Amino acid sequence: MATMNVSLPDGLKEFVEAQVDEHGYGTSSEFVRSLIRREQERTALRALLVDGMSSGPGSEMDDSYFARMRDRIHGSDPA
Repeated sequence: MATMNVSLPDGLKEFVEAQVDEHGYGTSSEFVRSLIRREQERTALRALLVDGMSSGPGSEMDDSYFARMRDRIHGSDPA
């Protein structure tokens, strides 16, 4: 695992330490890794949304659309 040093003003350092204590992280490094993973997930989700928006017109979202979605979620419609 690579090491990276980050300089923080006192206020941010205190915030990180508080988050470590409040959320059960073992170290400040674990907290920072968690933040980075969440940002990676957010970036990937944003890319998927942009791809979806660029893919052309979508389905009309009417009552039958939501009924089909409910059926798929509940496993009664595999398609």
